[in-house]
Amino acid sequence: MPTTPIYMDHHATTPVEPRVLAAMLPFFTEVFGNAASKDHEFGYQASHAVEQARAQVAALVGARPDEIIFTSGATESDNLALFGVAERYADRGDHIITCVTEHKAILDAAKRLEAQGRRVSYLGVDQYGQIDLDELRAAITPQTVLISIMAANNEIGTLAPLAAIGQIARDHGVLFHTDATQAAGYVPLDVQQMQIDLLSLSAHKMYGPKGVGALYVRRSGPRVRVAPQIYGGGHERGMRSGTLNVPGIVGLGAAAEIARREMKQQAAQLRARTAQLFAGLQQRIAGVALNGHPSERLPHNLNIYIPGVESRAFIAGLKDLAVATGSACTSASVEPSHVISALGFGEERAHRSLRFGLGRSNDAAQVDAAIAIVARRAAELRAMIAAA
Repeated sequence: MPTTPIYMDHHATTPVEPRVLAAMLPFFTEVFGNAASKDHEFGYQASHAVEQARAQVAALVGARPDEIIFTSGATESDNLALFGVAERYADRGDHIITCVTEHKAILDAAKRLEAQGRRVSYLGVDQYGQIDLDELRAAITPQTVLISIMAANNEIGTLAPLAAIGQIARDHGVLFHTDATQAAGYVPLDVQQMQIDLLSLSAHKMYGPKGVGALYVRRSGPRVRVAPQIYGGGHERGMRSGTLNVPGIVGLGAAAEIARREMKQQAAQLRARTAQLFAGLQQRIAGVALNGHPSERLPHNLNIYIPGVESRAFIAGLKDLAVATGSACTSASVEPSHVISALGFGEERAHRSLRFGLGRSNDAAQVDAAIAIVARRAAELRAMIAAA
């Protein structure tokens, strides 16, 4: 029997990979210079490490190194993209298009933009969590400056047709931003091929440290300009001032490099483990159904509906397995998942869904153990309901 508790909440965060930690450690004590202090060797070494990491992150998404802006994480990157574009292109228009199933880092920023007088259109999704491309085309107006659609949903794992969205944006002269926090390192991303103008990502979702992320900002074809939201020194091409988190950035770069090299192999393994998990749960628990697209999905995501089992009650009695009812950023809320609710199945399904995020350490034995734990807990709850 595998050691418990078993961690299957890798969409919330991942452990720092030992190779990533090894790359970071010297920059806490030995190579501790400020990357902006290039008048001496200490600063030069730090700056060199930052530029190496910039190249590693760029390679992961098909960008140029000078198109990568380091931030504190994907939430800041999303905010910089939305507020930065809205401010910089205010003379062109005041309209932004996004989607109802976006992460709160996008939705809350969009609500703030609306409070400031901008106009935001929220596209709906189908039963699988994908937008209608014709609806996207119809939503574009002469005042539209930005489309922001996430690459992969953080709750149900559904992948967006990024290349198609990018082409629509390009055809209409509109900038395209994608929150790729869950996709980066797990599925191939190419900002050139997909015609993405801005892309957000975070280190801690792909076995890097917390507190560091990046925003890709296109430099040509077209050149994208973003108004800074943090001032004080003009770091990061003037878009994000502040002393750089050199150890964190080195960790992000190392994590990106490992993910790029090992993505294909890891994706195949994760996909097999996720299929094993879903098949086992379907066999052991009557009525289990998949939330999200059956094929266009992240390799490590499984979001399931369990009829008759309230997800928060399920989680409350679960001690040996770490899973989630939805996004980590909304776990304090008692409201049902806005993502599941948007799929059109009704609120009941949103209250009875669980999210599994598998990771590199989840082997076949852990998956079998997780199946047994979930089946036992579901049987307990159903028995309690029947006896009530």
